[in-house]
Amino acid sequence: IDREGRCRILSDWISGNDITVKSYKVESRITSRFAHTTVKSSVVNSGPNAQSIGFNVEIPKRAFINNFTMNVNGITFTGSVKEKSVARNLYAQARARGKAAGIVRTNSQAMETFRTEVHVPPGSKVEFELHYQEMMQRKLGVYQHTLHLQPGRLVPLLQVDVYIFEPKGIKFVTASNTLGEQFSDLTKITHTKEKAHIVFKPTLQQQRKCENCTESAVDGVFTVKYDVERESNAGELQVSDGHFVQFFAPSDLSPLSKNIVFVIDVSGSMWGLKMKQTVEAMKAILDDLSMDDYFSIIDFNHNVRCWNEDLVQASSIQVNEAKKYIQSIKPNGGTNINEALLRAVQMLLRASNQGLIDPRSVSMIILVSDGDPTVGEIKLSTIQKNVKRVMREEFSLYSLGIGFDVDFDFLERIAMDNRGIAQRIYANHDAADQLKTFYSQVSSPLLRTIAIHFPENAVNNMTQNRFDKFFHGSELIVAGKLQPSDLTTLQSLTTASANMDLNIKTEADIHGLDSVLSTHQHSFTGFARQMWAYITVNQLLAERSLAPTANKKRRITQRIMALAVEHQFVTPFTAMLVEGHDQGGTERLIADSPRDSKHGCCSTTAPLSGPHQLLYANPQWIQPTYAPTQEATGTLESTIITSVDNDPHFIIHLPKSNMDICFNIDSKPGHILNLISDPGTGVTINGQLVGSKKMKNNKIDTYFGTISIYSKTHGVQVIVGTNRIDLMEGRNNHSFSWGATAELVLDRVTIVKEGHVTVMVDGKISVMVLLHRVWKKHPVQVDFLGIYMSSDNKYSTRVHGLIGQFAQEPELKVYGVHEGADPKKKEATMEVKGNKVAVTRGWQKDYRRDKKRGSDVYCWFIHNSGKGFIDGSYTSYILPQLDSFLTAI
Repeated sequence: IDREGRCRILSDWISGNDITVKSYKVESRITSRFAHTTVKSSVVNSGPNAQSIGFNVEIPKRAFINNFTMNVNGITFTGSVKEKSVARNLYAQARARGKAAGIVRTNSQAMETFRTEVHVPPGSKVEFELHYQEMMQRKLGVYQHTLHLQPGRLVPLLQVDVYIFEPKGIKFVTASNTLGEQFSDLTKITHTKEKAHIVFKPTLQQQRKCENCTESAVDGVFTVKYDVERESNAGELQVSDGHFVQFFAPSDLSPLSKNIVFVIDVSGSMWGLKMKQTVEAMKAILDDLSMDDYFSIIDFNHNVRCWNEDLVQASSIQVNEAKKYIQSIKPNGGTNINEALLRAVQMLLRASNQGLIDPRSVSMIILVSDGDPTVGEIKLSTIQKNVKRVMREEFSLYSLGIGFDVDFDFLERIAMDNRGIAQRIYANHDAADQLKTFYSQVSSPLLRTIAIHFPENAVNNMTQNRFDKFFHGSELIVAGKLQPSDLTTLQSLTTASANMDLNIKTEADIHGLDSVLSTHQHSFTGFARQMWAYITVNQLLAERSLAPTANKKRRITQRIMALAVEHQFVTPFTAMLVEGHDQGGTERLIADSPRDSKHGCCSTTAPLSGPHQLLYANPQWIQPTYAPTQEATGTLESTIITSVDNDPHFIIHLPKSNMDICFNIDSKPGHILNLISDPGTGVTINGQLVGSKKMKNNKIDTYFGTISIYSKTHGVQVIVGTNRIDLMEGRNNHSFSWGATAELVLDRVTIVKEGHVTVMVDGKISVMVLLHRVWKKHPVQVDFLGIYMSSDNKYSTRVHGLIGQFAQEPELKVYGVHEGADPKKKEATMEVKGNKVAVTRGWQKDYRRDKKRGSDVYCWFIHNSGKGFIDGSYTSYILPQLDSFLTAI
C-alpha cells in the first residue's frame, strides 16, 4: 500500500536473478485511429543455475492481446486464439505431463498486466514478443496512446517507436514527457501532413538514475497525443480491405442546453477523502453550468433528500446556493440507490410534463456512488428493471463508481441500459480531477438523435449506427463490411438534430486508400477489418451484459467467440494457446483474460497511477506559483487588474480610488493597438483587431483577433490567434492548437496552455488570454480573444501603452452624479489628468472566472475612445507591427 492508499505490486518488465537483458523494443503502428502495438524483449540466463524468467507488460484495459510468441534456445512457441474451453483442455493435457508454464492477465487501474514465466537452464537465450490492438478513443479533442515503461534495470538497446498514419492529415501530435526531467529532450517527433514518427531511444548512460548508478530512471508512462484534420463537418469515410469506417466529429456547433440531476451518495462510507473530493469536483462542475442549463441535486444515504424538488435555472444565485448545500453535507448511514434514482427520474419527468424542458435540450442523471445498496430495494437486477421502466428514451444515466468497493458491473449495466456510460473513479488524491474530467466529456452536448445511413445494397454487418448524443471533443464511429458490387464509391448520409436539423452526405473511393496504404512502410494495412471486429466484439460484450435470458446470453457468447477466434482477440470467452514443438513433444502455455473483479485491488495486482496532468484551475495571480520578489530599483509594481474583452472593452481597476474605469476604442479591423510598451523590461504587448461580419447600426464592431506578447530581452514572441498559438524563439518555432495542452519554457518566458493561454515573462509580467468561440455560421460575430493582466505585474518606470500608462494609478475624483438619459445609468463628471470628462455608470463583463457567462463589473464608462482618460489620442497607440514598441505620446 503506498502513502496515497493505492495498492501497488512492483514488477519489472523482466524478472529473475542473474539475467542479462539484451534489448527491449516497443513499436506502435496507428493507422486511422487503430493501434497495433508490439513489445519485444531479448534476455539471457547468465546465472549458474536453471531458473524461471518472467516477462510482464502493462497494456491498456481496452486493448485485446492478439498474438504472443516466445523463442527459447531456438524452440519457437507460437500463439493462437481459441475458444476458452478448447484452450484449457489442451493446456490441461500439457500440464499433466509437467511441461507447461502459465500466462495470465490481471487487473489494475487503467492498465492490465500480461505476465508469463518460463523455466530455462543456464546460458539460455529467451526472446519474448507480445502483440495487442486497440482503437483510439477521442476524448476532449484528443486521441491518447499510452505505453507503460518500467524496465527495472538498464537495457543496452531500449527503444520506443510510434508511427501514425492518418489519410486526412494530422492536426497536431505531442509526446509530453512524464518520465522525468533527464528525458525531456530525448523524444524526437518527425511530422508531415499525414504521417508522424515518435521515437524515444535513451542510451545506457541516459537511462541511469545518476552518473554511476546501476538503477534505471525509466519508470512511468510514455504518452502520445494527437488529433486529425477534418475538412468539414461531413466526417471522414474510409474504405479498405473490403470494410468501411465512418468517423464523425463535427465542430463549430453551439452546445445544446442541459437538464441535469446530480444524484450523490452520502452514506457513511463516503466519509473523509471521498466526500471531500466529491465536494471539490461538484463545486467546479456547478460553476461550469450556463444560464441555459437547468439542474438539481439529490443526495442519499438510507434516506433521500432533494436540494430542490424541481429543476432550477443555473443562475449564479442558484449555483452558489447549491454549492453551499453540497459543502454542508456530512456523510452517514446506509445506501438507498433505488429510491434516489427513481426520484431523479420523477424530477425530469415532472419538468418535461410542465413544459420546462426545451425539446432540443439534453436531459441526464449523473450518479456518484461508492457502494452497494443496503437500504430499500437491494436486489441489483430489480433496481435495474425499476429504473429502466420509468426512464424515457430521451433521458440518459451516467454512473460514476468511487473506489474499489462499488459493484462496477452493476453501475455499468444500469448506465448502458439507459443510454449512458459508467466510469470507475479511483479514490486517491486526484479523484476530484477524475470526476471533473468525466463531467467535461459530457458537459457540452452538440447533437441529438444522430444516425449514419448507408445504401442497403452496398454494406452489411454494420456496427451501431444510431446514437443518442454527440459531445464536444468526442467522435462517433460506424464500421461494416462492403457487399460485392461494381461500385467505385461508397456514400453515407448522416442526419442529426441540434439547434437545427442536419443532413450531411459523405463519400469515399472504394479502392483509393488500399493503394495508398501499400506504399507506407509502417501503416497497418488490415486496420479497417480489425477495427470493425474490435467495435463489434465490444458492442456484443455490452449487449451480453444486458441480455435478459440465459439463452440470449448463450447466443451472443457464441458470436463473440467466433469473431474473436477469426480475428485473434483474447476476450473473456477466448484464450491464447501458445505451443512449441521439440523432440519431447509439445509445450503448451495459455493466455487468459479474467473479468473485472469487484474490488480490483489488491487480490491480484495493483492500480498504477495514470499520467499526471497539471491543471490550472485559476490564473497564476489568484494562486501565485512563485514567491514575490522584492521590488527592484526603478520598477513599478502594478496596482491594477486590467482586462480587455469583447468590442474591445477595456476595464481598469484602480484600488486607491476603489473603482473600475471602462472605455472602448473605435478603431478599424486590421489595426494593431499597443497595450503595454515597456522598454525597461523589453516587453511589448499588442493586439490586432478583427471586424464583425457585417455592420450593425452603421458600424463594424471590432474585437481582438490576435494578441502578441514579445520579450525583446529574451528574443521570444508568443502570438495568440483564434485558430492557433505560435511561439517564436529565433529558429525554434512551436505551434499548437487551442485544443492542445502544453507547458513550455523558452528562456525565462513560460507559456501554459490549459483551456486558456498564460504567458509569464521573467516571473514579473503575467498575461492570460481567453478564446471566445461563436457559432461558425453566426451572421454577425466572429471568434475573438480576451486579455487579462495580473495585479502582480512589475514594470519599469518607462512603461506606457493603453494599459501600461495606468501601472501608476492616476489621481481622480467623480462628482455631480445625476440621472442620465437612460434611467438605469447614472451620469457624472470625472476629473483626471487635468481633464474634466463626462462619464456614465454601467455594467461590463469580466470573463476570467466564468468564461461562459462572465461576471458583471460595475464601472464608470469614458466616452470618445477614452479621450481625457488616456494620454493623447487613441490613434497614437496604433503600431505598424505586432512586435513594435510605442514611441513617445
